[in-house]
Amino acid sequence: MLSLNYAIPRLFLQHDELDADAVMAALSGDYGHPRKFRRDVIVESLMTAETNGLLEEVGARLDCKQHVVISYCASESGRLMIGRHLGAYLTLAHNQTH
Repeated sequence: MLSLNYAIPRLFLQHDELDADAVMAALSGDYGHPRKFRRDVIVESLMTAETNGLLEEVGARLDCKQHVVISYCASESGRLMIGRHLGAYLTLAHNQTH
């Protein structure tokens, strides 16, 4: 299983736009039980991916509890970086298990 910091950017290769709640919904089947699968951890991972140039903020809104919800997307260069770095990581992990 990929760490959340790898799994989250990888989702953006399959989806155009996601926010923390959508990321949690998409990954809950694989990551729903660990203690680190919390909304604040997901938000931090999204912000880190944005800081590292993998994601871009595309919008913000208030949810029903008046919390700010930020949506992100992967730009073309972000998609290339995600594919390049995760591809190398997945190849390395695969080679180490075989």
